[in-house]
Formats: sequence, structure tokens, C-alpha cells
Amino acid sequence: MVDPQIGSFGSWVSPITADAAVAETGTLAEPRIDGDDVYWIEGRPLEKGRNVVVARAADGAISDVTPAPFNVRSQVYSYGGGSYAVRNGVLYFVNFGDGQIYRQVVGDTPTRITSSANCLFADMCVDVPRNRLIAIKEERPDGDVIHAIHKLVAIDIATGYEATLDSGCDFYASPTLSPDGSKLAWLSWQHPNMPWTSSRLNVASLDPAGALTDRQIAQGGSESVFQPQWAPDGRLYFISDRTNFWNIYRWNASGVEHILARDAEFGVPQWQLGLSTYAFLSPDVLIYSFVQNGTWRLGRLDLATSTAHDYRTEFSSLSGVRASATTVVVRCATSTSPPAIATVDVNSGAVSPIRPLVGSDRLQGIQNYFSAPQPIEFPTSNGEIAHGFYYPPHNPDWQAPASEKPPLLVKSHGGPTTATDSSLNLSVQFWTSRGFGVLDVNYRGSTGYGRKYRERLYGQWGVMDVMDCISGAKFLAARGDADPRKLAVTGGSAGGYTTLCGLTFHAEFAAGASYYGISDLVALATETHKFELHYTDWLIEPFRPDSALYHDRSPINFTEKLSVPVIFLHGKDDPVVPINQAQRMYSALQGRNIPTCLLIFQDEKHGFRQSAHLRQALEAELLFYSMNLTRVPLAS
Repeated sequence: MVDPQIGSFGSWVSPITADAAVAETGTLAEPRIDGDDVYWIEGRPLEKGRNVVVARAADGAISDVTPAPFNVRSQVYSYGGGSYAVRNGVLYFVNFGDGQIYRQVVGDTPTRITSSANCLFADMCVDVPRNRLIAIKEERPDGDVIHAIHKLVAIDIATGYEATLDSGCDFYASPTLSPDGSKLAWLSWQHPNMPWTSSRLNVASLDPAGALTDRQIAQGGSESVFQPQWAPDGRLYFISDRTNFWNIYRWNASGVEHILARDAEFGVPQWQLGLSTYAFLSPDVLIYSFVQNGTWRLGRLDLATSTAHDYRTEFSSLSGVRASATTVVVRCATSTSPPAIATVDVNSGAVSPIRPLVGSDRLQGIQNYFSAPQPIEFPTSNGEIAHGFYYPPHNPDWQAPASEKPPLLVKSHGGPTTATDSSLNLSVQFWTSRGFGVLDVNYRGSTGYGRKYRERLYGQWGVMDVMDCISGAKFLAARGDADPRKLAVTGGSAGGYTTLCGLTFHAEFAAGASYYGISDLVALATETHKFELHYTDWLIEPFRPDSALYHDRSPINFTEKLSVPVIFLHGKDDPVVPINQAQRMYSALQGRNIPTCLLIFQDEKHGFRQSAHLRQALEAELLFYSMNLTRVPLAS
């Protein structure tokens, strides 16, 4: 064995290159089952972010279903999801280029069903007896994303004719048909609510022509309802957080039954459509997933006896739970294995990957460089506790001088109502294998710890999330895991806002990187898309032009307080956080001769999808830190 070389933290040479990390940043999403075939979507950075529906046939053969140049991606609510459905060997999908729905008999050429100008579709279910699709429709008058109109519609597959089933609500989601096609359930919510603050479960009967009758609101109010789904026996199930945690319930005319009561989350925030955390194997067996203290598990529920059995396997992330009479499929990942589409043995819970995001051949030679995540809890403001995953620097080829402490990169996730997890992420390993520590924070307001923890951020965005990032960094520095002079903070979107607040209003961080981050809350409240137009009403306060809070928590108004280097990375066509926010911050720093950089990525929206851009962003951030962070004099 060769002795490790001596080199400063942050300067180590690593085989986990930006190219390797970028190749891993493709996506696997939305698994589906049709007969004996399993389907999913692959996002491919090397094809400029194109999303492809892929299928595994009963004989095990895997092949692309949707041909180039089709890009299976919805834009409804800007974040999309629910971009395809498949039934009896026929695929129905939304094409990103025109936002329309296409029909494709597997193996044939897609044909367009809809032709609605300035309209987008998502979250489809197939109404087989009536030969139609039921979907969410978003109308954007003259391309206006702020005043978009949303409806629940039925689309005749043969003619493309659209009939409105429900309108008047600001948002719709999760249409689902009962097994006999006689009933429809769906979700809706109104401004200023987000789906994780208050949503309604709607139920209606369908007459022979497919019109809604006997409509009623089954659930709603101060609870978040998630994933209504009909069991094979015709009973309606759903998830609600009415008891603090998202748990599974069953609805019928006589009332609501709490089916599986746990201090664990069986649901997730609906940033995207088409989400699924449970599925029915049969009328008597339900397969569920849940997260507790940052760890995901699968389980099996016997509905007749209400007996639950958790499988032993643990996951860092888990989503897209789907089932048929013979198959269970999920998207899953662990801290040592990349995301994969996998089947699950319903008796043992054993997982068999169908399609890993990263093949084992590509991980050969670099696995010894992986840093293992350490779940941590740390004290923060108001005597409370926050959560995170700490990745220590690790590279078997290198060793730092004994007198050194490593730089720490604090990551703030987006949302802010979402969560980070400990799934294998080569972008994180890119940093740790070069001698950086990484702290990925689940600040107060994150999901996975109950509604009360999520609601800690009510009116406190830009305060509690920032304090948790600072508290986590100081906690690690105090126990000797980080150099307090070499603390950096980074994040994207809402995480970019947390980053900029931490850099502007506090002095603990020596540098930072804002990925399509928010700097102007007034602009966010008035210029963003409809889905998040009133999100800041909850995060800050109901917007009014003269609000002191919106002014005082906007970093753009206090650039004179920002005196450390910052790099900005932004998509030119971002509809969620307009690029002018990054441009204004960059200009303010440049005018004061503070080291800064602005990278604008063409043909990118909110978040980067193209491999060249992902690689450039990672390499630029590393170069920026090498110039402005790791050269800071060593801590004694």
C-alpha cells in the first residue's frame, strides 16, 4: 500500500471528476406498470436534458419507447410531473416542445391528440370505457404564467375534443378513477395555500356520458391531503397530515378511518404531479413507503387485519411506488448505491434493480473515495434542534497536515418545503474527495419530520433556515470537523435565497454560491409563476408593496453588507426566479470590487439539465473556492 500524499484540504486530486459527477446527474423517475411491462422516465444530460420513456418487457429486454426528438416532460405548475400514462400497451405522454399530449402504440410513431395553443397538460389517467383521458390543463393566455387558468378536463382520445369536468379552483391534481369507472376522485386547492398547507379531496360519480354528478368535498380544511387512490374493491384511500404526520386513511360515506398511524411521513410535498408513495397489490394488500428521521422504508399492510410489516431494507430515498397483482416497482437509492428503478419482492422486501442510474462498471475504481454520510442533530436558535447529513473529507490517496482543519461546504436545499436525503450523489463526493467537508442541512421547515417541524418556517423564511445552516456549521467547527475561517454556503432556488441571506446578513461564511437563487422577495412575490405566487404569504407575510419584512429580508436591498465572494449561476430562461435578480446582485458586488462571477446558461430554465452546463457549473464553483476560500490563512 502506498502512503498517502500530504496536501492541504481542498486541494486533493480526485478520480471523481466533474464529468463523472455530471454523468450521474441524469434522472430516473415516474415508474409505471402495464401488464408484465415496467416503464419509467430517464432524463439524459448528454442529450441536452431530453426525457425518454423506457420500458422493460416481460422477457427482460430494456428499450427506449419514445423516439427522438420527443421529450417527455410536463410544464404544468412549472415543475411538471405526471407527464405520461400507459394502458394496454398504449402510451400517452406530454411532449415538452409543444406541451401537447401524444398517443403511441408501443413500437409505432407517436401521433398528437391535443392541439390547444398556449395550453399544457399533465397528470393523466386513462378512462378506458369512454376512450378518453382525464388530465390537468393549464391555459397560459399569451404565455402568461402568472394568470394561468387550471381545469380538470376530459380529452377524447380519438378526436382530441376537450370537455371541462371541473373549473374555478386555482389548482388541481391527482385525478383517479374507481376500478369500475363509476367514480372520480381528485385534489384541489386555492390561493394563498400550497398543497402542503391546505388542500381538498373531491369525490364525484360519473354518469354514462362521463359528466360529474353527486359531487362532494370528502376532506379539506387545515390539512394537507395527498394521493387519493381507489383500492381494487372500490374503497377510496388517501394520505393526510391531520395528526401532524402524513398518514394513510380510508374514506367512505360513514366517515374516515385512520388505517396506519405512525409518527412517520407516508406522504411528500406535491412540488410535482404524479407522485405515489403507496399502491395496492390486491384488494387485501397495500404496499406503503414512509420516511422517519431521514430514513425511508417499505412495508406491506394486510387490510383485512390491519397488520403492518415493515421490510428490513433501508433507503436514503424512495419514490414512485407502483404495484400490480404480481409486481411492485419503485425508484430507490441508498448512501452507497445510486438511484435505480427496481422491483420489490412482496414477501421479503428484497430489491432487484432494473435500471441503475450509474452502472457498476462506472463506479469501479472510485467507490473507495466515497464519504459516508453521518446523520446529525444539532442545537439551533430558540432552544430547538435541526437535522442534517455530514460528509467528512475522504480520499485514500491524500492526507492533510495535522495542523489543518478542512473547509466546510454547507448545502441548503431548495423548496424550501422539501428535504435533502443521503442518497449517493457524486456531486457531493466530488467535494469530499478533494478535501472539503459537506453539511447537507434539513433546516426547520423541511419535510420528513412532521407538520409541526415543517411549520417552524411559517413567517420565518430567511431567518430560521439561515440560522440552522449557521448553527450546523458552527457545531461542526466546534467539534473540530471544520475550519471556522473556511465556511462556505451554497444552494439552489430557495436554497439560493438562504445562501444569500446567510452571506448578506451574517458574518460566519467566507464565500458562497447561489444557483438560480432569490435575492428580491418583492420581485418573487410579483413576478413569479402562479403556483408560487402566494407562497411567500406563508413564508413571510401576505404581500403588500410597502411591506417592511419583504424589504428587510431581501439581500438585494443590503448589498453594502455583503463583503465576501459570491458566484452566481443562473438559467437564462428561468420562469421561477427571473435572471435579473442574479444580475442585480452581481452588478452590486462588482461595483464594490468584491470577487464575484456570474454564469448565465443558455436554453436552461429553473435548474440545469444539460451535461455541459452541469459540468461547467461544478468546475466553476470549485475554481471560485480555490481562489477565494481555500487560500484563506489556516486556522490555528
